[in-house]
Amino acid sequence: MLQTSYILLFVILFGIILTYYNTTMKRLNIDKKVRLKIIVFVLSISILWLSYIAIITNSQILLDRSLPPKIPLLIIAPLFLFTGIFLYRNRHSRILHTIPFYLPIAYQSFRAVIEILFYFSYLKGWYPIEVTFEGSNYDILLGLSAPIIALYAYKKADSEKSFKCLIYWNIIGLIVVGNAAFTFITTFYFPSVWGANESLMSNEFLTFPLLLLPAFFMPSAIFMHILSIIQLRKKCFSK
Repeated sequence: MLQTSYILLFVILFGIILTYYNTTMKRLNIDKKVRLKIIVFVLSISILWLSYIAIITNSQILLDRSLPPKIPLLIIAPLFLFTGIFLYRNRHSRILHTIPFYLPIAYQSFRAVIEILFYFSYLKGWYPIEVTFEGSNYDILLGLSAPIIALYAYKKADSEKSFKCLIYWNIIGLIVVGNAAFTFITTFYFPSVWGANESLMSNEFLTFPLLLLPAFFMPSAIFMHILSIIQLRKKCFSK
């Protein structure tokens, strides 16, 4: 049931991303064939990425806890590279700037849900307590604040000052997700940070669907924060 919850959350979030991307293209009157081509391309890339994750998981290379750390190198780094290249090249894209600017903020609500999944994963012995809200992971606070901030953005954000406040919230969100990533990586590869001699993370973390955390959930949160900052900066400069 818990593993199914991770998969269900992934399907919901990926569905939201595709739906709003397609809706935005419709609002811009992009030809239906072009829209379909783009959606098929995105789905194809996603399938290739998940296939890659399956291959390296089955190869058991991730079980090697020696340096350099394999998860950041083989999973996180490629996604960071994609995020940087995609958002930089499309920073002036009509599609990205037509997406309502409160939606990337509202998207971050999922981090409260996944924190609950982390806690139940801890109870099953998959994760150490350090990566939960009872430890050193504060993502749940960001996730709980996201609907409130998104509502504010929808109803009240209409000035340079309010847009800057939303940018600061996104920056805080990046710091929080960075702290969560640090906690996961150190409990797995550098347990001495937490006063332990052996890795605190179980090998269950290296199986699907838990591996969706570094392969989708965490990178998508970062992607949405940066997208939001790009949108809000443009609104600041247009005022």
